[in-house]
Amino acid sequence: MDTKELLKKVRKIEIKTRRLSDHLFGGEYHSTFKGRGMTFSEVRQYQFGDDVRNIDWNVTARYNEPFVKVFEEERELTMMLMVDVSGSEMFGTNQQFKNEVVTEIAATLAFSATQNNDKIGLILFSDKVELYIPPKKGRSHVLRIIRELIEFEPESQQTNLAEALKFMQNVMKKKAIVFVLSDFVTDDYHHTMKIVAGKHDVTGIRVYDKIEEEIPNLGVVQMLDGETGEYMLVNTGSKKVRQNYTRYYRDRVEYFKESFTKSGAGTIDCRVDESYVKKMLGYFKRRG
Repeated sequence: MDTKELLKKVRKIEIKTRRLSDHLFGGEYHSTFKGRGMTFSEVRQYQFGDDVRNIDWNVTARYNEPFVKVFEEERELTMMLMVDVSGSEMFGTNQQFKNEVVTEIAATLAFSATQNNDKIGLILFSDKVELYIPPKKGRSHVLRIIRELIEFEPESQQTNLAEALKFMQNVMKKKAIVFVLSDFVTDDYHHTMKIVAGKHDVTGIRVYDKIEEEIPNLGVVQMLDGETGEYMLVNTGSKKVRQNYTRYYRDRVEYFKESFTKSGAGTIDCRVDESYVKKMLGYFKRRG
């Protein structure tokens, strides 16, 4: 992709997603995530109606009258976008590939965070961390993130979410708002997810195409595995073949939902032919 075409794509995404973040997600994002981090500010004398759990017993004992700790909301938060760039993301049967929808969602979230004066970082992962952009503020930083989401070419086509989560845990020493965008057709990350979600505010956004849910009966067809790059002949006329695939796919979806919800993390399902705006607004409102 030449520079002119890239800049045109970046601008197009900026216009669409910035409008969404300005009019829809900005306020919802702030109300959902404000006050997730609280810092100690001062102590003052206890007043009727104060939460007794905030009483500072050391100061109270010293002055022989009750004092409470006062906390302030941490205004500056950090959002980390973790984006799956493996081969299976380059798939779509309607107007958009999964990775194009992922780019729009990530850009909308990034501009919403910018409105809140938060830092935004990016991790692109396959079966390894392909790219890490440390958190920073500002429009130019968000535009760099969008450029990478559009044009980055991964070295690997496979997926290992656990490795990406371990990396994020190591580089993010303070609590962050983490969005993991993937189709989650992978497993073996439940334990790591539990550790990460114990420290960070994590949401998994599953982006998928309805055609992936089951194989239609098309007879013997040649199929490409997006993650291994291998072609294979598949007899889709076989009921057993179709059932095995459907079972495998549903198991991965169930694994995703269980791994996230049991770890205390949130989940959003976004089908490429549906409005991700409605899905995300509903999620923010439920949490807010």
